[in-house]
Amino acid sequence: MLQCNVVRCFPPNQEEEKEDFDNDEDEPNYDPSWPHLQLVYEYFLRFMESADFQPSLCKKYCDQKFVLQIMALFNSDDPRERDMLKTLLHRIYGKFLGLRSFIRKNINYIFLRYIYEGENCNGIAEFLEILGSIINGFAVPLKQEHRLFLFKVLIPLHKPRGIATYHAQLAYCIVQFVEKDPSLTEPTVLGLLKLWPKTNSSKEVMLLGEFEEVLDIIEPTQFKKIIIPFFKMLAQAVSSPQFQVAERALYFWNNEYIMSLIEEHCRIIMPIMFPALYLISKDHWNQTIVALVYNVMKTFMEMNNQLFDELTLSFKAERQKEKRKEAQREEAWKKVQKRAIDASNLAANNKQNMG
Repeated sequence: MLQCNVVRCFPPNQEEEKEDFDNDEDEPNYDPSWPHLQLVYEYFLRFMESADFQPSLCKKYCDQKFVLQIMALFNSDDPRERDMLKTLLHRIYGKFLGLRSFIRKNINYIFLRYIYEGENCNGIAEFLEILGSIINGFAVPLKQEHRLFLFKVLIPLHKPRGIATYHAQLAYCIVQFVEKDPSLTEPTVLGLLKLWPKTNSSKEVMLLGEFEEVLDIIEPTQFKKIIIPFFKMLAQAVSSPQFQVAERALYFWNNEYIMSLIEEHCRIIMPIMFPALYLISKDHWNQTIVALVYNVMKTFMEMNNQLFDELTLSFKAERQKEKRKEAQREEAWKKVQKRAIDASNLAANNKQNMG
């Protein structure tokens, strides 16, 4: 019944439409046949959730071919259908143990084609929701297969430009892995830092939110390992001229657990953050950011007043040194320019005398 009524090919022009689809501005395309499809889906789901359902009798029909047909339907433009398919595939995963590995592998293939071949898929967020609950049930210690999935699939999923449509679900999966196995924290954070965007401020804001979720559950021993690379990135984000990026980075100081970690390691963190904070307090165009920076600097001063004074004096001395170098450089260029003018005038005079 499900195959006859639901399994179908989508129109070829859908692929072109997806390229220009804006998740914030455009309304989703609702399938006009949804009332009929909904009836079929609900009937099948109730059948699977029935107390009398026996997976052993259905193995003949619910096989790998059937699963592939269901997974292909995740490309539907209708979010209602994708939501129903998400529930259906999750039920199949729970009922048919023999299909679990097959389902995971094929979700991996869909993700890899999306990342590296640019193949469109509307159901990335729904697949990630399914995986979120699957990861939650992984036994510890994690299998190598699952660790590879994190590093080879989930972290690279931060690359595509369409990340905004599925980032919340992706961040949940990342946090689940880190919570399951704290030893994955360092390679996960370093992997995400390698993918830090250069010119996409909205993506920076999303990644900062994801980092905060990771730091919320990080163990103190793991935090030590990521201090230097992470806070170098955070100093860069705080210095961003895009105020939303700077604001999101400064909100880390509103998190009590992260503040406790920062206080414990302030002798390492303060020298990394201080130059960026000092410059912003003098030069940033947005007064809200300047006010937040003053609050952060006040917090650092309360944590270790002596170190804060040392960093202030050191930074001011460094700034004076840079200004002297700049003045010397300008003076040297003026001399070069004067010599060039003198040489040009001399050549012109010689030419005139010869004539």
